[in-house]
Amino acid sequence: MFDDLFKPHGLSVTDVTRHITALLNADDILSDVWVTGEISNMTRASSGHWYFTLKDANAQLRCVMWRSAASRQQTTPKDGDSVEVHGKVQVYAARGEYQLYADALRPVGMGDLYQQFERLKAKLQGEGLFDADRKREHPAFPHQIGVVTSPTAAAFQDIQNVLRRRFPLARVILSPTPVQGTTAPPQIVRAIQRLNDHSAVDVILLCRGGGSIEDLWAFNDEAVARAVAASRIPIITGVGHETDFTIVDFVADLRAPTPSAAAEMATPDIAELRQMVDDRDALMAASMDDRIAAGQRELDALRRDLTRRSPTESIAAYRGQVADLDRRLSRQQTALIAQKRERLAAQSRALHSANPRSILARGYAIVTRSGDGVRVVDTMDVKVGDAITIQLNDGDLKARVEDEDDHERYQRKLF
Repeated sequence: MFDDLFKPHGLSVTDVTRHITALLNADDILSDVWVTGEISNMTRASSGHWYFTLKDANAQLRCVMWRSAASRQQTTPKDGDSVEVHGKVQVYAARGEYQLYADALRPVGMGDLYQQFERLKAKLQGEGLFDADRKREHPAFPHQIGVVTSPTAAAFQDIQNVLRRRFPLARVILSPTPVQGTTAPPQIVRAIQRLNDHSAVDVILLCRGGGSIEDLWAFNDEAVARAVAASRIPIITGVGHETDFTIVDFVADLRAPTPSAAAEMATPDIAELRQMVDDRDALMAASMDDRIAAGQRELDALRRDLTRRSPTESIAAYRGQVADLDRRLSRQQTALIAQKRERLAAQSRALHSANPRSILARGYAIVTRSGDGVRVVDTMDVKVGDAITIQLNDGDLKARVEDEDDHERYQRKLF
């Protein structure tokens, strides 16, 4: 019996590990399980993988989430977060440790929100509100852009910066509203409706910056989604970050990954427009030069041919042909030059008409408060006694507000 202790009947470490792995894979619970606990030791590797520990008062469980799964998560956890993690328990053979290989993660209690999201998404999709044939294109050159967001949000500043850089000719009309909290949805609906009552608005940007799923939940509200669907004005959404999707993104005419991207999608780049005009001008000039050069070469060839065919009796006939060709070439050149000049003049007039100085020359004016230089766009921007500067085409006037129209002020409050 003593000799039996030294016989090779035992399992190797690898054999034991494989056996444990097989047992875990065969376990219906551990191969498809939700585990609730608190995040600790959260590490986001440069490879994109997540490594963390899930713990409670009595135990802890090592977890790993590969990059492909981590990139799909709506939230990025941090130490101390209470979460629910889905995955399967397996053995990490190199260390002889069991750990959870996670494929989904959500804050505790977010399961109900996710179900609400999916139910509303399925309902609206069934009504056809997500259909591609409902999507409308916005004008390529919008004159007035409505913005639905909080006036104090960084998203609004980002939008203004992009519009000033890309297309300063467009006027921005803010329809202010809270974008977070339980009171936000009805106010967002009213903000959209206010802009729809403003007939001059060409496109609406519905935006807010990033945040947790709770912060963005107002944009998963059914009333807000239906207000977006009912808007007669095309709506571009820019809610959260690139990985955030809300119900309004599916209903809107166009979805942008961020507020800044929404402003870019809504406008052309004025620098690109100027370059396009310059390129077409150069192309027309080159085309005209080529036509003239080709005509000149043809004329020179005819003259050389006429010289070679110098018998006296042919000169008169060829001279007539040359004269006719010369006249035709001249008419074609004149017509072509006139056509190109007219097209260039039309493009120049179009560019000139968009120049703010041209607008001032037609009798319009720019009014600013003398104290801080803020532009005055309605009566709410000044009060009686304020000094103002009126910029005209040929100079500035200084003035002071002596009276105001209360009826006009009431109308301005509506917008």
